[in-house]
Amino acid sequence: MAVRKFKPVTPGTRHKIISAFDDITCATPEKSLLAPLRKSGGRNKQGKMTMRYIGGGHKKMYRIIDFMRNKDHVPAIVKTIEYDPNRSARIALVLYADGEKRYIIAPNGLKVGQQIKSGTGIAPDLGNTLLLSEIPLGTLVHNIELHPGQGAAMARSAGAYAQLAAREGKHAVLKLPSGETRMVLVTCRATIGTVSNPDHNLESHGKAGRKRWLGRRPRNRGVVMNPVDHPMGGGEGRASGGHPRSRKGIPAKGYKTRNPKKNSKKFIIERRKK
Repeated sequence: MAVRKFKPVTPGTRHKIISAFDDITCATPEKSLLAPLRKSGGRNKQGKMTMRYIGGGHKKMYRIIDFMRNKDHVPAIVKTIEYDPNRSARIALVLYADGEKRYIIAPNGLKVGQQIKSGTGIAPDLGNTLLLSEIPLGTLVHNIELHPGQGAAMARSAGAYAQLAAREGKHAVLKLPSGETRMVLVTCRATIGTVSNPDHNLESHGKAGRKRWLGRRPRNRGVVMNPVDHPMGGGEGRASGGHPRSRKGIPAKGYKTRNPKKNSKKFIIERRKK
């Protein structure tokens, strides 16, 4: 999984860096696992724009991903590694021994023909899904449940992972790359390994048109708006804009917006580093 740089033949290729897609083994998705995906253009049901800077973009189909991994003790063979336009990670099509096909988030290093399993009492090998109570300490995991039976909610994007640092009673302690340390119940599931496509953060669009293909319209900065449109707008000439804040006046750049009364606060041992 490498990135591909281009010669500056045109202005759009001068700074363009994209994935080499050398890990993709199939270009056609599994038809039975597709669902329609309609675009909103940032409008609500009255047609009023409620989210700015959204619109256009290439037509896409949604790939139905198995975040539960609840087909216990049924071995599955990896058939293909595919591109998913709805996420930064790669997805893998797996065929279970009973004939069912499912898509999963592909771990980094997963190969076609490899066998994976989920459930209790299985080996902690790459791609296998186990309870946190059965995973050896120090193991890198992804697709982590926050509540038992909920399905994977944490560490799902390209290159993401968490390290199982300790177990204390009925909780496991996970250390995240952000520096945050938090507790999760040991009855929650996690998948062994890190998420595929770790070089995603090295990519560069190179031109504005590539953003438009993704459905993102041009974004205006607050400092170039008028005072009626943004707290940082107005002023003569190129004014700095004052204290950085959002359109609704909430300060940015270090201001904590997390609710101190949130239920999950008691599970966070150490907050992420600034």
